[in-house]
Amino acid sequence: MILGAVDDQAAAHRQDPRPVLIVTGLIQEARIAAGPGLTVICSSSDPKQLRAIMADFDPSSIRGVISFGVAGGLDPALEAGDIVIATEVVAGERRRASEVALTDELLRSAGLGRQRVVRGGLVGAEQVIAARTAKAALRSETGAAAVDMESHIAADFAAAANLPFAALRVISDPAGRSLPQVVSTAIKPNGEIDLRKVLRGIARHPTSIRSLVSTGIDFNRALRSLRGCRNFVQQAVLGRGGLVAEI
Repeated sequence: MILGAVDDQAAAHRQDPRPVLIVTGLIQEARIAAGPGLTVICSSSDPKQLRAIMADFDPSSIRGVISFGVAGGLDPALEAGDIVIATEVVAGERRRASEVALTDELLRSAGLGRQRVVRGGLVGAEQVIAARTAKAALRSETGAAAVDMESHIAADFAAAANLPFAALRVISDPAGRSLPQVVSTAIKPNGEIDLRKVLRGIARHPTSIRSLVSTGIDFNRALRSLRGCRNFVQQAVLGRGGLVAEI
């Protein structure tokens, strides 16, 4: 279970030694997340691969699950670098609520930083939602703030294992911008960006350069914001009043 603030002596006796599982889509996200008390997996933005990884993962080896990384914006008010801490994850007819206490810990820790932080819903998708018209349709249908390809799978895993779940996602591509087509196909199986594929895409479609530059700027802004999130994720997980279990 997740408990509120306790005195340091009690926390020392009650801290669950198991790590928290951090679920990411890109290798850059996984590298940012890695640290003490955390087990990190990277799906390479491939939902099928993530499900295969999760199917082989022992839920008894962890004490909670956090989806961590970038996301596509659905709420037009959100800009690149803004942080969404999920209230729920929607996928089709399923709605998985985030663990309130863990979400509150993330919000409390996030309040120490300078980034804009909002609480809102996430949509889980099986493929990159690139077109702004598709983003607008998802927003209208679900009311969610952002979309990614890992949170719904992580939430399903946590629910099946009766583990606390939360999600923290940083907006990379805002709702009002369509992603260049090459972006959705330029991820290697190890989660890295395939620069050769990006360059070949530019060669075939030179007019896409401006859009790719804007996308790259926003992506880098999102990664900077995500790096700023790492410390308060650790605080929420390991710090005073964080994710602890009675022993």
